[in-house]
Amino acid sequence: MKIIVIGAVAGGSTVASQIRRAVPEAEITLIGRDREIGYGTCGLPYVIGGLIEDKTKVRGPDPITFGEQRDINTLTGHEVTTIDRLNKTVEVRNIDTNETFTKSYDKLILSPGGYSRIPEFKGLGNLPLLTLKSYSDMEDIIDYIEREKPQSCAVIGGGFIGIELAENFILKGIKTALIERNDRVMKVMDYPVTDILNEEMKENGVDLYFNDAIERIEGNNLIMKNGVNIKVDFIAASVGIIPDTSLAEEAGLSIGSTNGIIVNEYMQTDDPDIYAIGDVAECSDWFTGKPKRVQLAWHAHRQAYIVASHLGGNPVKINGFLSTSITKLFTLTAGMTGLSEKDLNDEGIEFDTVTHSGRTNAGYYPDHGTILLRVHYDRHSRLILGAQAVGDKGVDKRIDVIATAIMGKMTVDDLSALELSYSPPYSSPKDPINMVGYKAK
Repeated sequence: MKIIVIGAVAGGSTVASQIRRAVPEAEITLIGRDREIGYGTCGLPYVIGGLIEDKTKVRGPDPITFGEQRDINTLTGHEVTTIDRLNKTVEVRNIDTNETFTKSYDKLILSPGGYSRIPEFKGLGNLPLLTLKSYSDMEDIIDYIEREKPQSCAVIGGGFIGIELAENFILKGIKTALIERNDRVMKVMDYPVTDILNEEMKENGVDLYFNDAIERIEGNNLIMKNGVNIKVDFIAASVGIIPDTSLAEEAGLSIGSTNGIIVNEYMQTDDPDIYAIGDVAECSDWFTGKPKRVQLAWHAHRQAYIVASHLGGNPVKINGFLSTSITKLFTLTAGMTGLSEKDLNDEGIEFDTVTHSGRTNAGYYPDHGTILLRVHYDRHSRLILGAQAVGDKGVDKRIDVIATAIMGKMTVDDLSALELSYSPPYSSPKDPINMVGYKAK
């Protein structure tokens, strides 16, 4: 069986490796535009800020070694330009030489990822506009900072990457303004959580401009719609990722309402011989079953496993997604799973919320922290619908426990009976998770 994988970052390199185990006799070709494969995209902001001192730590395996060890024909610096579904071939271009060649396949996996949405600014001129999506983007930002030694910047967008960039620019000693069209950072979370995140950014020196946008640029001055004038040395834009569905569209594959490629429960597209995973794949929501596209590493890796299992003759169905996620912001951690308060209101689901604010572990232990934990549950069935938390420590544990409880179809009341590990450095005799269950009763 000839298998071609398009895209060689998280999803592509992972699915190629897993196919080798699931289908040992397969002839596998992995094609990627970047020179690096399988790198840790989520770690890129922390390399910029110096929290990860050696950038090679987030670099993936050496492509040659990767290919030799797994018997995978690995082509970096190449891109697929067209897919011929009728003849089951792809045209491949060598980016350096511009030479092209045709390669046949029995099965094709699309994992091309996406590209940064770049806003258009009136009068941008020579003011640097940077984005962060790839390993080479990270290198460009690091090189720019080392070469030009900028003193100030504006980050456009207050989502995951935006706030992580803001934090890491501050760590580099760069005066940072964050500009967001909405009234807060991390709009996917509930207000009580984002209020805390807003304050954390302010306390660490980030200037916040909410309900605002750049009207025009004059030299190094950003003229804002609300009339403020901000002087910066560069702009870093983080206003979303556009899924790279061009090949799929040209090949006549269906694109869904989330602008992703429609796939079934085995990650197959309209064409049963073509699969799609990662940023471009449109899956579904755990609760509503509605189309959902999640651009996170866990989801790409899970989708890779689903594809490899299907090709190996041991099919496993993909679950709907909870969109479990977490981020670090200076001294705080914030995480979420399932539906937010806004999601529930938009869906018209009748729900109640339990909020617990307290210590993460025994108060007499030297490094105890605090946590705010919110859990939404169905008003009638009392099944858990979502949770969010923000705090100094232990946020990951609590969000992961609740994600597990959701998938286990537990009610909010069941949380009080969970026998969770306790020792003063880690928790309390009644963990915050237990407290939510008790309060719900």
